[in-house]
Amino acid sequence: MKLWDEKTIAQYDGREEKPVYIVYQGRIYDVSTSELWRDGLHMKRHRAGRDLTDFLSAAPHGEEVFSRYPMVGILKEREGHDALPLPAPLSRLLDRFPILRRHPHPVAVHFPVVFFLSVLVCDVLSLMTGRTVFHDTSLLCLYAGLLTLPGAMMTGFFTWWLNYLAQLMPAVSKKVLLSSLLLVLSTAALYLRIQVTDILHPFRLVTMLYLLLVLSFWPLVITIGYLGGSLVFPHKK
Repeated sequence: MKLWDEKTIAQYDGREEKPVYIVYQGRIYDVSTSELWRDGLHMKRHRAGRDLTDFLSAAPHGEEVFSRYPMVGILKEREGHDALPLPAPLSRLLDRFPILRRHPHPVAVHFPVVFFLSVLVCDVLSLMTGRTVFHDTSLLCLYAGLLTLPGAMMTGFFTWWLNYLAQLMPAVSKKVLLSSLLLVLSTAALYLRIQVTDILHPFRLVTMLYLLLVLSFWPLVITIGYLGGSLVFPHKK
C-alpha cells in the first residue's frame, strides 16, 4: 500500500476537478464519487485533503461509511510527530467522551450571547414603558453576561489549543480581540449601572453614554458569532 505524506494529500482537495482524498485513522480514502464531497467540501464545513479522524465523532454516521470507497494509501508518520501532547488524564477523558473535543465552546458561548443582546432590549422596553421590571432585568442580564463570558472565552481557547494546535488563525485572532473588547465594554457598562442606579430615568448624558455601551454589544456579539461560524462552516470558494 502506498505511503503518503500530509503535503501530498493536501493536493487532493477536490478543487479544480482534482480527486477528493480524505484521511481517517491513518488510512487514505478516495471519495471522489460521492455527491456529498462535490468540489472537495463536505456539508460546507469539511475540506478534503486533510485528516478528519477527530471530526467523525460529531458526524451522524460511523466509520462504516468508508467501506463504500477505495482505500488508496496510508498516511506516513511524521518526523518528530507534532500532534498535541495531552496530559494522560485529559487524554483518557477525551477518549471516553470525544464530544468534549469540540462541543464545550459552542454550548458555553450561547449564554453570554443571549444575555448581552437582552440588555439593550430590556433597556429600550424600560424607556418605552417606564416599568422598573425591565430596568432590573437588564441589570441582571448584564451581570449574567459578564459571569458567563469568561467561561465562553476559556472553552474557546481550549478548543483552539486542542483542535487547531494553537496555530495563529485570522478568525481566532479577531475573536480574541473582539471578545476582550466586549469584556471591557460590558464591565464599563456595569460600573455605570452600579454608580448610577437610576441611569435610565430621567434621560440624561450619562444615560446616552450607557446606551452607547450596551448598543456596542450587538455588533460585537454578532461579529464574534460570525467568525466562529466561519471556522465551523467555512465559506465555499
